[in-house]
Amino acid sequence: MTSGSYTCAIVGTGAIATAHAEAIRHLDGRARLVGAVDLLPDRAAAFAATWDVPAYPTLADLLDAQRPDLVHVCTPPGTHLSLALECLEAGAVPVVEKPPVLSLAGLDRLRAAEAAAGVPMATVFQHRFGSGAVRLRRLVAEGALGRPLVASADTLWFRDDDYFAVPWRGKWEVEGGGPTMGHGIHQFDLLLSILGQWSSVTAIAARQARPTDTEDVSAALVRFDSGAVATVVNSLVSPRQTSRLRFDFERATVDLEHLYGYDDANWTFTAAPTAPDAGSAWDSGPADTPSGHTAQLAAVLDALDTGGTPPVSTADTRVTMEFVAAVYASAFTGRTVGQGEITEGHPFYESMAGTGAPWLSTAGADL
Repeated sequence: MTSGSYTCAIVGTGAIATAHAEAIRHLDGRARLVGAVDLLPDRAAAFAATWDVPAYPTLADLLDAQRPDLVHVCTPPGTHLSLALECLEAGAVPVVEKPPVLSLAGLDRLRAAEAAAGVPMATVFQHRFGSGAVRLRRLVAEGALGRPLVASADTLWFRDDDYFAVPWRGKWEVEGGGPTMGHGIHQFDLLLSILGQWSSVTAIAARQARPTDTEDVSAALVRFDSGAVATVVNSLVSPRQTSRLRFDFERATVDLEHLYGYDDANWTFTAAPTAPDAGSAWDSGPADTPSGHTAQLAAVLDALDTGGTPPVSTADTRVTMEFVAAVYASAFTGRTVGQGEITEGHPFYESMAGTGAPWLSTAGADL
């Protein structure tokens, strides 16, 4: 890798690949797209023509021909692990769309391969990188808002039956879960990045309306090491769609409401009556930067420039993935699940489905 100038490739040329290609283009001079791969040759060719790069039949062919510095993995979740491992073996930094793998076991395997290769990887959690989130994390770290007390993260989206006609959607073995794993994960990952380590989860999950093997709704009560408590709701059956987070601190309430991405205008700051001067801290930088792939890719390149670990690291990702596993474990067993409880040998370590979704088994009522 040459500091300050990086070659990038994309594997998987579906809809999200365009966001990655645009991010690379926006960082022209620091990053350059050099190739693309897709299982569907016609789709790969069309994408490659749009972005004026060569298409390759396999990732191995691309890695051999281009030796890219970074590979953006934009394929269905069930393929992420094998592709990321292939990138690490070739010395390329995988930048992997969420969820990066289907289980904690898969993530730990990826972390071991990362350490053996001496090559880092990054998970795409782009909502961490808008200026509002950057500002809030700084203020929390400085203690400017007082202790965090109560919070909520709601991902209330709508996906109709036709959305699940795509063969890999709604299947445990391919997606790893429903909205808890693949949709709400952006909002509660941001929640976790601000509030820090969670300590316990009590959850429910249900298949309310959609033709899926996975849940289409989940809800969780969460305790944090700081003492804060939070609710997390994930839905694909909500006609009025919104993504929203709320943080109540001793000195202020901070709200975010958007749908698929935000800028500073989507945040609201309300000082507590006992702390009327708290707003001045919120008004202090950084400059308005929207959340999105460009902001995260810039942060990844900044880290690579200095030899640091690019965000979001596998260590950071594991906190979020363990939270996902805990939601499913609590929902399917009826127990509160503590941080650190799901380890090798635990049924929810190898699969987010664990002991099995109750609605898929006649034995589910006994779970």
